[in-house]
Amino acid sequence: MTKPTAQQALAPLRQQIDSIDSQLVALLAARAQVTAQVGVVKQQYALPVYVPEREQQLLAARRQQAMQLGVSADLTEDILRRIMRESYQTQESGFVCCRKTGGKVVIVGGGGALGARFASLFQRSGYQVAILEQQDWPNAKAICADAALVLMAVPITLTEQLINQLPALAKDCVLADITSIKVQPLNVMLNKHTGPVLGLHPMFGADVTNLVKQVVVVCHGQHAEQYQWLLEQLKVWGAELTEKVAHEHDSAMQLIQAMRHFSSLAYGVHLADEKADLPMLLQLSSPIYRLELAMVGRLFAQNAELYADIMLSSSAVAALLQRYQQRFNELLQLLESKDKAGLMAQFGKGQQFFGELAEQFLQESKQLLQKAADSRS
Repeated sequence: MTKPTAQQALAPLRQQIDSIDSQLVALLAARAQVTAQVGVVKQQYALPVYVPEREQQLLAARRQQAMQLGVSADLTEDILRRIMRESYQTQESGFVCCRKTGGKVVIVGGGGALGARFASLFQRSGYQVAILEQQDWPNAKAICADAALVLMAVPITLTEQLINQLPALAKDCVLADITSIKVQPLNVMLNKHTGPVLGLHPMFGADVTNLVKQVVVVCHGQHAEQYQWLLEQLKVWGAELTEKVAHEHDSAMQLIQAMRHFSSLAYGVHLADEKADLPMLLQLSSPIYRLELAMVGRLFAQNAELYADIMLSSSAVAALLQRYQQRFNELLQLLESKDKAGLMAQFGKGQQFFGELAEQFLQESKQLLQKAADSRS
């Protein structure tokens, strides 16, 4: 009897895999139909797109089921998270309006990328949206008349000037901004408007597909009870709200944004001046180095003026970077003197500082790196 070839032996098994994969696709389509109905119900009852407790409950149950069936729980969670990410997208076609009487939302700078993103969200939530751009200022009084919200979505360098340029607003009109610094814009808004004032900082760019799990920092101004509808609207869109005092926010942003952008700028410019062969670097990079290089390269796909403004937003940033340079030089001296013990001591200082979070970051980065590796063809 002739022994079958490898292809002949594999053929029926591959047919089974094809059949199972086809069933999986059909199940995905069925699930998408159900989640679309979930989105309709959420809109009717003003429920947020993202409910953390429900997501965690679902993942925990499916992980337990996977272990009972001898399937990798991590694989199951990865698949479900990707499916849920897609389902959140299908629930974004429309949202409930969290202000009982609806109303007009004026977005100053609504023609910009992030301003336009918010304009779309408000429109899909049933608000009347008006855009106030540079050419519209002669008609600013009429545009802002009877507005429920005036949202400042303009460059950092123009924010204070344009707040002061606003016409008098109705007493119940919310004046808010989405600038990446908060102390100065908040103070200017409080001086300008006697009604409700709120500082917001969306910790994302205009390229996000939806607001699910996106952080929005909230810095309270005055008459908070009158802008609760706006905070609820952000939650309905899926955002996670984090409350901070304005000066705490600005101090943190020096480390989170300005310093990181400057470091990426320095590394990117260094690569350019060294005439580095980027294709070769990518070819030789494992996922972790490719990801790090991607995060640097991502900066240079953005608007140069925007990022320059962020880095120049506070005089304290320069002092912070000078301290960073000093520490860099100290480490460089240890390297030049081949002081292995000294380098290890500094490493130990970092280990002590990060503590248990270091292990958490290790696990999180493993997941990211696996996704990065999977994306390579």
